[in-house]
Amino acid sequence: MHRFASVLLVDRRGWLLLQERDEHPVIDPEKWGLVGGHVEADEGYESAAYRELAEETGVELAPGTLRLFREIEVFHEAYGTLDTAQVWYAGTDLADTDVRAAEGRQIVFVEPGRARSLDLTASATVVVPAFLGSEEYRELLA
Repeated sequence: MHRFASVLLVDRRGWLLLQERDEHPVIDPEKWGLVGGHVEADEGYESAAYRELAEETGVELAPGTLRLFREIEVFHEAYGTLDTAQVWYAGTDLADTDVRAAEGRQIVFVEPGRARSLDLTASATVVVPAFLGSEEYRELLA
């Protein structure tokens, strides 16, 4: 089993920060997904979420900014394992120009309707519609 931490940032328009993956990842190449990655052996999910966000986007958030949305199990065909992932979220005033894409083709804010129609990763297929229909998302828009 592998552990993963992912982050959803939501801008003032209600758009989600998503990553267009390139052909290189073992898991879900050429798909759109959440920023995030593996939780190290000596690391907690929350710490991993902040670290992965900073590594992949250059965005460093103050501790306590992210809130836990959900813990899910996702089957990764590439590994043949049922893995655990925690998804963390926060509202942000950032724009695409504030985000550096250190992995994948691009990391950009995506309009909710378009986000639902993208070719999503295994975890994003579950998380994106659930988050967009959640009370947590509605509270960020209030």
